[in-house]
Amino acid sequence: MTYDFDQRIDRRHSESAKWLYYDEDVLPMWLADMDFRSPDPVIQALHERVEHGVFGYGWQPPELRQVIVERLQRLYSWQVLPEALVFLPGVVTGFNLACHAVTSPGDGVLIQTPVYWPILRTPAGAELTSDEMELTRRPDGRYEIDFDLFEKAITDRTRVFILCNPHNPVGRVFRREELGQMAEICLRHNVVICSDEIHCDLVFPGSRHVPIASLAPEIADQTITLMAPSKTFNLPGLKCSVAIVQNPELRKKLESTHTGLVHGVNVMGYTAALAAYRDGQAWLDELLRYVEANLDYLLQ
Repeated sequence: MTYDFDQRIDRRHSESAKWLYYDEDVLPMWLADMDFRSPDPVIQALHERVEHGVFGYGWQPPELRQVIVERLQRLYSWQVLPEALVFLPGVVTGFNLACHAVTSPGDGVLIQTPVYWPILRTPAGAELTSDEMELTRRPDGRYEIDFDLFEKAITDRTRVFILCNPHNPVGRVFRREELGQMAEICLRHNVVICSDEIHCDLVFPGSRHVPIASLAPEIADQTITLMAPSKTFNLPGLKCSVAIVQNPELRKKLESTHTGLVHGVNVMGYTAALAAYRDGQAWLDELLRYVEANLDYLLQ
């Protein structure tokens, strides 16, 4: 199937936060919300779910866990058990819950700046300090990690590190050796890693995403990984994401934290996630070629 990514779709009359937040003479260029139609298999699955006509409390489709587990194995050679998955209505929800789960008021959160603004707001929401280290910007514009600064930012109260990889907004896909060095420091200081990997599928040729938890069992044991189909397949409004927590005790802490506060994913979100992960790869392959061509055009 060939997708028409040149199609212009009027979104000002579709309750779009992106297009209604600004005046009409402003062209919003949000990273988080593309203006392409979602994959046809997702749209078809949602049509079928609507035709069912009953919209009760949601529960994950039986095959969704296995589809995600097989995807992690295929893309990253990362072996994860189905019970390690915790479904949540958003990655932002996920890293906020993670902070509540593993900290107490007055503890610290390690953050690499500049970074996605909801991450910057997370410490205050849990009554934590923000232990920040700034990424180093080279003359060519590329950002690198100063590992001495990284370790110096950790105090005896730092309990969690929120990693953003691929990084928003600097665009870095961190290399395996960089991830390993960050993980080694965090393990040595007993800091839990909460890795926001929501952009893991939007990586151009020449770079390869590596989930930090896939590096070694001892790293996985101290990591909460957050992923979602929302950015990848343009489904952010359907609110479905997944936390991958291989340590049963850490997973229990996360699950007990969201009980009563975050009920779960809605039925349409589950339907879209399954269709996207199971049947959306052809759309994603074409999307990446199109977006990379846009980047080339911009640079030219």
